[in-house]
Amino acid sequence: MADNPVTPQASGANGAGVARPSVLSLPIKEKAALYAAYMPFLQNGGIFVPTNKPYKLGDDIYLILTLLDDPTKYPIAGKVAWVTPAGANNNKAQGIGVHFSPDESGQRVKQRIEELLGAALRSSRATHTL
Repeated sequence: MADNPVTPQASGANGAGVARPSVLSLPIKEKAALYAAYMPFLQNGGIFVPTNKPYKLGDDIYLILTLLDDPTKYPIAGKVAWVTPAGANNNKAQGIGVHFSPDESGQRVKQRIEELLGAALRSSRATHTL
């Protein structure tokens, strides 16, 4: 199997006594990987993050996203809206779908992803989620 171009790095954990959102970094370097990870069917948009850390629906996530050749790091607050467990059918990658928040940062990254994907959004190719 080829190297996965979507590789998250966990850079934080919940502190003792104070529940803080998990912080994940997700660099996406290829348009095909962005297409496979993007979740346009969520109201505010969202992205699939490969991870083997256990999450539950509704968990708060703080994501630092970088897209293709864009040097901008997009900080996004979101919630877990999708969980693909280890050993899922059809060899789907284990991970979570993060629903972007409805605030300006969530809307800005949704718009940027849709600009980058353009016509590919209407493709019927398989993704990490559907």
